[in-house]
Formats: sequence, C-alpha cells, structure tokens
Amino acid sequence: MSLRGALRARVLLAGVLTIAVVMAGCTSKASTPPGTEGAAGAQTTASQDGVLIGVMGPLTGDSAEYGKIWRRGFDLALEEINAAGGVQGRPLSYVFEDTQTDPKQTPAVAQKFVANEKIVAVIGDFSSPASMAASPIYQRAGLVQLGITNSHPDFTKAGDYIWSNSGSQEDDAPFLATLAVEDLGKKRLAVLHMNTDWGQTSADLFIGKAESLGAEIVLREAYLLTEKDFRPVLTKARDANPDALILISYYNDGALIAQQIDDVGLDVTVVAIGSVYSPQFINLGGEAVEGVYTSTRFHPADPRPEAQEFVRKYRERYGVEPNNFAAVAYDGMKILAAVLNDVGVDRKALRDGLEKAENLQTVMYGTTSFGEDRRLRNPQYLRLVVRNGAFEIWKP
Repeated sequence: MSLRGALRARVLLAGVLTIAVVMAGCTSKASTPPGTEGAAGAQTTASQDGVLIGVMGPLTGDSAEYGKIWRRGFDLALEEINAAGGVQGRPLSYVFEDTQTDPKQTPAVAQKFVANEKIVAVIGDFSSPASMAASPIYQRAGLVQLGITNSHPDFTKAGDYIWSNSGSQEDDAPFLATLAVEDLGKKRLAVLHMNTDWGQTSADLFIGKAESLGAEIVLREAYLLTEKDFRPVLTKARDANPDALILISYYNDGALIAQQIDDVGLDVTVVAIGSVYSPQFINLGGEAVEGVYTSTRFHPADPRPEAQEFVRKYRERYGVEPNNFAAVAYDGMKILAAVLNDVGVDRKALRDGLEKAENLQTVMYGTTSFGEDRRLRNPQYLRLVVRNGAFEIWKP
C-alpha cells in the first residue's frame, strides 16, 4: 500500500486526522515534517498520543503563500521543541485546516477544533476578518485562539481567550504614516485599501496619523478583493496629483496594482502596509514593485542575536531567508509550547498561563510578555524598500 493509501486507511479506521509526526520522542532530533495532505482538506503534522494545536489559515487561494510560510515557521519550531522533550514529555504537533482565509469558512473549522478534546489551543486565521468570525466560538468554549497575524485593533477584544503575538494596526498604520510623511517627505497622499473591516480600519488609522503630521489625503478609494483591473481607480489617483500612493493591500493585489500604475501614466512613490512583505510580492510584481516602501517587525538583516540565530537555522533548514510571517509563526508555536510546559496540558490553564507568563523568548520582540490587551509588549518596526528584487532595510 502507498503511504497516501496507508494514511487514508488510518483516518478511516481511527476517525481522526493523523499524518506523519515530527518524530521527537523517537529520536534526539525531530524529522522533517512532510506536509502531507490528509482527509477533509486538512494538512496535519500530528501524533496520536501527543499534544495537538489546531491551525486555521490559507493553504490554497490567493493568500496561500502566507500559509506556506507559516508552515515553515511552525515546523522549525516543532523540530526544536520536540528535540528538547516536547511539552511535558509529549510530542507537540498541529493539524492545519485550509480556510483560504475566508470568514465564511472559519466558524465551521472553529466548531471542529472546539469539539476535538485533543486540541489545547488554536493558531489563526491569517486575516483578521477570518479570525474574528471564529473568535466568539473559541471564547464561549474556553479554547485559546492565538492570532499570529491579526492586527485589527478589535481582535483581542473578543474575550480573555483571544490572544495575539502580532502588532496592532493601532501601531502599524501610524508607523506607516510616519514613514510616508516624515521619513519620505510626502504630503499629498492617495490611499487605496481593501474593502474589508481590516482594510477600512487600517486606512482610518493611517489617515488620522498622516493628517496629524500635516499631510493631505487627496483620494481615498476602497476596492474589492475580487478586482483585477485597477486602472480606473489609478486614473482617479493620477488626476488627484498625489506625491505618494498608499496601499493597504496583501501581496497579490498590491503587486497587481503596482503593475498597472504605469498604464495610466501615474508617476508616484508607492508606500505599502507590511502585509506585502512576502517573496510573492516581488515574484508577482517584478520590476513594477522596485522602489516600493513598506515596514515590518522583522527582517533577516536585523542584527539582534536572537534574530540572527533564527535566520541561521531557517536558512539551513529551507535554503531561503525568513520574513516576518515565518518569524511570527515560529514565535507563536514556541510561546504556546513554553507556557504549556509551565502550566500543564489544559485549555484553561493555558489561558491563565499566558496572562502570567513573563520573560517569553521571541524572535520578533526579544524577551517580552503579554500586556493587558493580550498582545505582546513593545513592538519594534523596521523600514524596508524593494531594491534589486529584494526587500532591504532602509534608513532615512
């Protein structure tokens, strides 16, 4: 029988999703997680008798690259966690449900995770709207939801089981405004943003800060995630005569917008929110994204020792350099493991442990702890620019 056939047989017999484990407990070092596809569209790196984390996020669709990068961060963290003995002597693993970061899909995944007593915590989803659609279910059930990329200011307000090791747009968007207005000296801004709650909130926060710094918003336009032809709105931007175009976008739509700027004769500096910081932004955008400015909380050139150690291990494991989405996934898994090791494998104990945890070791923030808003304290930011087909740290 093939490996796929054997795995499917196990699923049918056991009634659970189980795919080959990170083999900590059997060897002194975890093996490479295979990322094999399991039943019901889930991808699992799991153990029958281990500690299980549920992950919901995009493995297919327009945002699939984010899920791919997440998995690399998770798997690297699991290798280290399980090589060191796992969680209270048991291997830590995860089951990844593909939601395409769609808010319509996440409530059903949340119900599935809540019903699985083996799952002690959940990570995800990628987008704040998709995560927030599921948060009430996790809160009512008493199951910790850790949003590793959920920057919407209201995400953690859903309840005391909702946590995040991601920065908030209350910090991210104003920093981007400072980059555009003070660092780059741009005063006439055209703002394009996704027509989602996250996009609208981020644009509001950006504009509020930009205006307080003396900038004028000459155009604000929302666009649908399904849009492919941005030339009509870019023509409006051209006619408004901005000196900077601000994109509140993901990597795929941001790259497409950048490619169409020249089509309408718009000659302008482009400043994009940190969600575009992905290899796919450059792969999709090509020369059109050269000179785009953005910000991030992590970059592989960050000289901090904890950052450089992570970069070294990631590069050895995957042959490429990590970005902030890899780092935040790695941190998220390590944080959950550290607290579970301290308090025991229990849903409520984990929630209480996150509240009391101090001196958490992270790549993104260094040594830190959670604040009253259930986000990590003291986020840091780096300015980036795309040069010669790569994201580089930029200093004004």
